[in-house]
Amino acid sequence: MQAFPTVLELANADLDQVLSLWAGLGYYARARNLHKAAIKIRDNFSGVFPSDQEDLESLPGIGRSTAGAIRAQAFGERGVILDANVRRVLCRYHGIDEPPMKAQTQKQLWFLADEHTPDSESVNNQQADYAQAIMDLGATLCGRKPACEICPIQDGCEAFSQGRQNELPVKLVKKSEKPVRNAHMLICLNGEGEVFLERRPPTGIWGGMLCPPVVYFDTAQEASIASPDTLPMRRHTFSHFHLDYVPVMAKHEDVDGVLDSEHGLWYNLNSPAPGGLPAPVSKLFEELRAPS
Repeated sequence: MQAFPTVLELANADLDQVLSLWAGLGYYARARNLHKAAIKIRDNFSGVFPSDQEDLESLPGIGRSTAGAIRAQAFGERGVILDANVRRVLCRYHGIDEPPMKAQTQKQLWFLADEHTPDSESVNNQQADYAQAIMDLGATLCGRKPACEICPIQDGCEAFSQGRQNELPVKLVKKSEKPVRNAHMLICLNGEGEVFLERRPPTGIWGGMLCPPVVYFDTAQEASIASPDTLPMRRHTFSHFHLDYVPVMAKHEDVDGVLDSEHGLWYNLNSPAPGGLPAPVSKLFEELRAPS
């Protein structure tokens, strides 16, 4: 926010600048969507942030609930929200016995969220106050460990009256272990001691960021390699899977030290990073810089 205090400054920034400031936070699609949304606001909405629900939902990274929150909190207009905190409150208050992420339950929750949202004629900034209050209620008193004894809406709460506040919302049964993907990360060095980085595809892990080439294998056995040019296998955990990867060193003394190429660039490890690097890549490069 300090680097890009306005929508236009964000829209006019280079994506590498944005990703560099985001590096290490994960969920890189959010940074890319922020940048894309700013560009769309600049190009399609004359640089003015829209307040219409449909216009807001047309922006990358903004869905129905986020659009409703923006309408209520930024513009004081009627906006219906249904984030994880609001779902928790509604499931308990109305005694909903189905997992909140099921399609039919979602439909029911959206109906209830709309019913509870103040009408468009409300005054004194009720829209913004209600949006903040219902989210904060779910984040604090009606959190994972509810504090029903001091909750201001306990009298109408089905879960409290039935003593089921710790059972709701109903949880979906999840698999106990995340899947594992196996890969080699190729650390290609040229005669100048520079390492080759390629631009990752815009979608997928580390989307749009610079990274050494990654080669995936179907099994850990296929990915296993015994060579003095490999570093120990390491693991990086994403939200839905583990990535087990082996850094493989490859020296190419005959490769030009030209920094730019069609698919990426050559990076001097002792220079500032050229844009955002994924956190595990930055950590690996710190190890490579360390004196032996």
